[in-house]
Amino acid sequence: MPSRRSFLRAAGGAAAAFVLPRPALSSPYLPFPQPVAQDGAWKQADEILARIVPPRFPSREFPVTRFGAVPDGTTDCTDAIRKAIAACHSAGGGHVTIPAGRFATGAIQLKSRVNLHLADGATLLFSRDPRMYLPLVLTRFEGVELMNYSPLIYAFGQEDIAVTGGGTLDGQAGERFWWLWKGAWEGHPVREGGPTQAAARARLVEMGGLGTPVAQRRFGEGSFLRPNFIQPYRCKNVLIDGVRIVNSPMWEIHPVLSTNVTVRGVTIVSHGPNNDGCDPESCRDVLIEKCTFDTGDDCIALKSGRNEDGRRVNTPVENVIIRDCVMRDGHGGVVIGSEVSGGARYIFAERCQMDSPRLDRALRIKSNSVRGGFVEHVYMRTVTVGQVAEAVVTVNLFYEEGDTGKFPPTVRDIEVRGVTSRKSDYALLLRGYAHMPLTDIRVLDCTFDNVAKPDVVEAVKGLRLTNVRINGEVRTETIDR
Repeated sequence: MPSRRSFLRAAGGAAAAFVLPRPALSSPYLPFPQPVAQDGAWKQADEILARIVPPRFPSREFPVTRFGAVPDGTTDCTDAIRKAIAACHSAGGGHVTIPAGRFATGAIQLKSRVNLHLADGATLLFSRDPRMYLPLVLTRFEGVELMNYSPLIYAFGQEDIAVTGGGTLDGQAGERFWWLWKGAWEGHPVREGGPTQAAARARLVEMGGLGTPVAQRRFGEGSFLRPNFIQPYRCKNVLIDGVRIVNSPMWEIHPVLSTNVTVRGVTIVSHGPNNDGCDPESCRDVLIEKCTFDTGDDCIALKSGRNEDGRRVNTPVENVIIRDCVMRDGHGGVVIGSEVSGGARYIFAERCQMDSPRLDRALRIKSNSVRGGFVEHVYMRTVTVGQVAEAVVTVNLFYEEGDTGKFPPTVRDIEVRGVTSRKSDYALLLRGYAHMPLTDIRVLDCTFDNVAKPDVVEAVKGLRLTNVRINGEVRTETIDR
């Protein structure tokens, strides 16, 4: 049975009155700057928030042990969990409960009006056997649609679904399972004769470029393209709340083409390759709040498809609110791209805490002229950074392929306000194209201390600094380069 606290969070409504404790950083919290008055853009954020309402579920309970699940960590409980979900769905919805204990499982597919609830002390151990993620399903791999292994938790075309509770989702990935399929990654060379995704990944990108029908892009066994962890695909009214996610094959929370998504109070600790924390892709109306990210890649990365395939689907990620999150290790705290061919707009981030020598950037925008897309109306405020390894704010249009394509991305209307940082290599690292410069980037009322290197500003028109303090020097100026 869910506790009253976790049930309220799963049900939505009354959860708003419950205040989650702040997760602790390895170093003490830094004080927030003074709040900044609302302006027109942030009033729009309030309108977006008013539309994001977590789903509610009937009080019916469907414990998986009733359907034969055994909490011994070895018995395969896949069929028992499937039967519990089917029964819950057929009854009109409710809670499929995972009680305390260790339950081994393969792929889980959610259905409408079902909340998969993990009690405190519950752990779902996902199989390392790729055959447990068959049959193939429609999914995305790094922004390109295909038929591949099922994500560990998957839903397609469903409404009112949730994964909640105080338990743990353990993907059991590691250097010997799943992660080695990446090939070389961050200090891990390709194992001679070992499996690698390289050939299949190149073939998939080629298929996307040629417009091969998605049904014919069949991968799975022998291709070594890792599944994502949680993926609601073309779903509506989604809640991911409270769970702890560890040891993911790759991207952890990856809603695609979904609307009204809430990710709240989740803790993610997973340091493998491509282990992004939360990657809403081509989604609309998304709230990510009170989460802790300790990842092997970007903490939060907003995406909208890759190259020709992203332009074919042509759906931006938009109306995203990020607030009160903690970012530890990762390539970036709040990131847009690089698979952003469908565009990104109206992104709001506030009151986040970032602090780690292994966190590279606070705000990161990345694309190139092969991926293209647009990034506009991005607003960050009241964010406190202890230290980052590279830059507080990075916009890089030379990511991977660089300026070698026909689709130069547009980046405009980016505002960073009331952000403080105690240590970084750069305050600003901004690289546009001479033929398509970055435009209208505003940095206001920010303080960046212990900055080791001068700003990099290349091909930027209308960079406005207002009351920006860098290593004690106050700057107010407009820069065109």
